[in-house]
Amino acid sequence: MELTESLLMSDPEGTIDKMLHLRQLGIRFALDDFGTGYSSLAYLKSLPLDTLKIDIAFVKDLTLDMQATPIAATIIALAESLGLDVIAEGTETADQCRVLARLGCHVYQDYYFGKPAPAVEFARRNGASSPTAS
Repeated sequence: MELTESLLMSDPEGTIDKMLHLRQLGIRFALDDFGTGYSSLAYLKSLPLDTLKIDIAFVKDLTLDMQATPIAATIIALAESLGLDVIAEGTETADQCRVLARLGCHVYQDYYFGKPAPAVEFARRNGASSPTAS
């Protein structure tokens, strides 16, 4: 389940309680758009998170803006030190993926790999059998 920083900061204690309950049911949590909201790093260590998602703002200019790379590197290092997975949003070029891989991020999300599609189209594109309704 993806949560935004602004949602978490609206009621941190209540949100943490709900997250802990859902975690007991096997739900995993990703903090979306990390670095663009108002969250406190103090809360980051107490949140039951599994993944940090690097916001597109820090990914789109990786190969153009010298300040974007150290910010992305810091987010990746922070996630790693907290035992969290990291996903880079907004990856649209092979160069961005190469820079992110060099920094330690190996999971990417966005149009470089394909645009959103219905399940049947996704399966066709990826050589999988068609999904069935359940």
